[in-house]
Amino acid sequence: MSAQPPDPVDAIIGQWAEVRPDLDTAAMEVFGRIFRLSRAMSDRMEKAYARYGIGRGEFDVLATLRRSGEPYTLSPRRLSATLMLTTGGMTGRLDKLERAGLLRRSPDPHDRRGLRVTLTEDGLRLIDEAVGAGLAEQTDALSALTGDEATRLSGLLRTLLAGTEPRS
Repeated sequence: MSAQPPDPVDAIIGQWAEVRPDLDTAAMEVFGRIFRLSRAMSDRMEKAYARYGIGRGEFDVLATLRRSGEPYTLSPRRLSATLMLTTGGMTGRLDKLERAGLLRRSPDPHDRRGLRVTLTEDGLRLIDEAVGAGLAEQTDALSALTGDEATRLSGLLRTLLAGTEPRS
């Protein structure tokens, strides 16, 4: 692999080396780049989804319904749990998406107190287009790596993530 030009994280590491040469900043080099990459990709994804009149939060709701398979229906509680949102946060997203005609809420036939959330045809069309746009952004970003590098990185990130998630 060829030497890469210095990036902003290198500058930060260099500054720490000057003022605190006793610090081992290897972890900062990794996580600094992960944080910057996450921020940059989040911005790119927001722009991709904005073309469809939705933000990341609305995308997540529609994508969760789409991934659930036909009939693209879940309870608000299940959506909240999947997306790790409070019920209040979920209600706001559902209200916005329902007003836009992208989903509908209806009584749960198996629970008189419950609701079901279902993608509309417009919602299904929109999420299928939006997920394609988001994947195009991600694929474009990954083009900086070879296929083998991307595969290796994915495996390394999986291992790192598993080591940082709470143990049950």
